[in-house]
Amino acid sequence: MINVHEMNPDFKSEVAKVHGGENIKNCFACGTCTVSCPVFATNPEYNPRKIIRMVILGMKEVVLKSDFIWLCSGCYNCYELCPRDVKITDLMGAIRNIAVKNGHLPDAHMASLELLEKYGRLLEVSEFENKVREKKDIPLLKAEIPDIKSLMDKTGVMDIVGGDNDE
Repeated sequence: MINVHEMNPDFKSEVAKVHGGENIKNCFACGTCTVSCPVFATNPEYNPRKIIRMVILGMKEVVLKSDFIWLCSGCYNCYELCPRDVKITDLMGAIRNIAVKNGHLPDAHMASLELLEKYGRLLEVSEFENKVREKKDIPLLKAEIPDIKSLMDKTGVMDIVGGDNDE
């Protein structure tokens, strides 16, 4: 059920001001994005048209807290077929960016960022990996890549997502 008191009529304008969201108000809900979406084909609960409608209606908190905004595969099917040039793949990125700035990032994404910050890659390199690499005459991997942490510090990515980068 939609609660009118929880609506934010400025949400669509907020999205339209973010790079990628400029054309959201062009949508007339034809459904081309949804029927062309491979994610929708495997998970009918993911519905780009519905997400766009929710943004236009001002359902900001529902949209930003939704797991569905993170499911876009970036295949560009919807982008190419949209008769109104909504650029839905870019739009989903804009919505995700707003979600992050509002403190909504899935735990798995945050865990990946924390691993990148700590090790400079998405996994810790153990002695075992380097022994295997050594036997195969492949260059050894450093346990950490400090340049990645430096880059993350300079961009402030952990500040944006609410992570603690002072370890």
